Amino acid sequence: MAGRLDGYRILILETREEAQFSRLLSEQGADVLQCPMFTIHDAPDPAPVEAWIRLFIAKPFDDLVLMTGEGLRRMMKVAQRIGVDQDFIAAIGKAKRYARGPKPVRALREIGLEANVQTETPTSEGVAAMLAKENLNGHRVGLQLYPDKDHGKLIAAITSLGASVETVLPYIYDGEAAETNIVAAIDEMAQGRVDAIALTSSGQVRRLIEVARAHGCEDKLRVGLAQTPIASVGPVVSDELSANGLTTDIYPANDSFFMKPLISAMAVALNKNPPRVARQI
Repeated sequence: MAGRLDGYRILILETREEAQFSRLLSEQGADVLQCPMFTIHDAPDPAPVEAWIRLFIAKPFDDLVLMTGEGLRRMMKVAQRIGVDQDFIAAIGKAKRYARGPKPVRALREIGLEANVQTETPTSEGVAAMLAKENLNGHRVGLQLYPDKDHGKLIAAITSLGASVETVLPYIYDGEAAETNIVAAIDEMAQGRVDAIALTSSGQVRRLIEVARAHGCEDKLRVGLAQTPIASVGPVVSDELSANGLTTDIYPANDSFFMKPLISAMAVALNKNPPRVARQI
C-alpha cells in the first residue's frame, strides 16, 4: 500500500542500485535523504579486462562466477567498445553461470541469459559453499571480482577443488568526492533529523565508519546511530554492524533479503511512532 512511509525521513547510502531503492521508498511517501558513498569508475587500465574477455571468447571458461551485477555490466561496456559483445555473450552462454545474489542474476537477464546457480547467502563464503557442492576438478573458472575486498580466500577455495581460476576486476571505487556528503549525513543523524538509516551492503557500514574516523567524528556517528533506527537488508550487513559494535533495529521478515521486504519492515517499525519532524513541531 502506497503512503506507508508518509513524512518519514529515510537516509540511504547510495552505491550501485540505490536509485531503485530511492524510487521504491519515495513511492511509499518517504522523504529520502540520499548520500552518495562513492563513485564507480571503469578499471583505469582496460588492457587486463580486454585480455580476459578475449581469452573467454577464444576458449570459453567451463564456469563463470559473477560477484556483482555491476561487474558484468562494466565488462559488457568493454566488450561493446572493442566490438566483441555478441561473441562475449555467446561465450558466457557456454559456461555454467554462478551468481552471488540477485544482482548478477538481473545483469545476466539484461543480456538474455539466466544464472544456473545462485548463492543462498550473497557473500564470498556463500560463493565458496555453493561451489564446494560442484565438481570443478579440472575446470577453468572465470571469476569476476569487485573492489575493496580481499578475495584470496575465495580463490584458494576454488583452486582447492581442482580448478584453475582466471580473475578480472572491471571497475574501481572512488570515495573521496563523497566524503563531504557522508559527514553531512552523520550530522543529520546526530541532530535527530533522520527517522531511519537503511543499509543494503556491508561496504556501506565500513565506509561510514572509515569516513567518520578520518574526519574525527566517529563519536558523533555513534551518537547518531544510537538514536536512529538502523534497517539492515540481511545477515551480511547485520554481521558487519555487529562487528563494529552496532545493532540492527529493523530486519526483513521471513528471511526475504531484498529491498521491498526491507521497506515493509521499515513501515511496520516506524509506524509505531509519528515522524520525527512532526514530533519536533
